[in-house]
Amino acid sequence: MNPSLIHTQVDAQGRALVTLNRPEVHNAFDDTLISALTVELRRLEADSAVRVVTLTGAGKSFSAGADLGWMRRMADYSPAENLADAQALAELMRTLDRLAKPTIALVQGPVYGGGVGLVACCDIALASPRAAFCLSEVKLGLIPAVISPYVVAAMGARAARRHFLTAERFSAEEALRLGLVHELVAEGELAARGAALAEQLLQNGPRALVAAKDLVALVAGRAIDTALIAETAERICAARASAEGKEGLGAFLEKRQPQWAKGS
Repeated sequence: MNPSLIHTQVDAQGRALVTLNRPEVHNAFDDTLISALTVELRRLEADSAVRVVTLTGAGKSFSAGADLGWMRRMADYSPAENLADAQALAELMRTLDRLAKPTIALVQGPVYGGGVGLVACCDIALASPRAAFCLSEVKLGLIPAVISPYVVAAMGARAARRHFLTAERFSAEEALRLGLVHELVAEGELAARGAALAEQLLQNGPRALVAAKDLVALVAGRAIDTALIAETAERICAARASAEGKEGLGAFLEKRQPQWAKGS
């Protein structure tokens, strides 16, 4: 991981803060940043000491989307290079979306294009009123292809049809209304609110958090049929029988903190 592109801090409680660190270009993506962020997310996922991952950007912007120099290089790519490049960005989005840790986005400023995909891939998104959003790809004759599954899941197909087509800039308040972000927080309080939310997550069973996140992926958009009912019943049975489930229920009945909780 190139420390000049991404800065990571992990505190004693297992809260990791990952900061996109290209403020001079508004944290725009290029192939190097995409690779570095993917590697860093996988490293944090594999680190058992890390329990929550928060993503933010240095400087005035969360992310300006694609870097101009990268776009210039892409113009000369062969079809195979072009496909590999797109697949790398798609893999970053999938890695963040399915990370086996809770994820929080702290959107302190404007976010464009692929940066909106990062926000949509996080489990929880907080934004300052100064944040603004734009799915700007069609202005360049492009489409927001690899981020589309996550953005559509976050804001809905109807809103996506408008914003994919118009490429208009919209406010943090509108992003909240659409469901792209969960809360608006005063800019000076954004980091503290993110830390408090991460602390709240630490009170919950680590394996249960992973399983709950995977449960959403399982049931979203599915018909409530016999197969789905059976699968969800099996999952709660497995959770009840697990060591973590037994510890959590035991702690509740005994009126004590479970072993995983802060301060236990």
